[in-house]
Amino acid sequence: MLKGDAGVAATRLMSKRFAAAMSLVVFAVCLVVGIQAENSFGTTIQRALLAMAGTMVVGLIVGGMAQKMLDENIHTQEQKDKSSTETPTSDR
Repeated sequence: MLKGDAGVAATRLMSKRFAAAMSLVVFAVCLVVGIQAENSFGTTIQRALLAMAGTMVVGLIVGGMAQKMLDENIHTQEQKDKSSTETPTSDR
């Protein structure tokens, strides 16, 4: 597991990648739906960009929460592994 500044940078990178991927998907879907609805170019682009920006914010939040959850689970597992190796086993 990454420690210190490297861990923080990795967390931010994962959140940004998640948010960017979801934003691009939403942007593409909005473009297709806008074209199929025969909206004007300006209206379609405006709504697609607005949806992309909103999804970017939500994606950053969800990505950050997911990374924190993974970090906590890894930390818990490391503590469990550490405590199980430190306790001596008795021969019966």
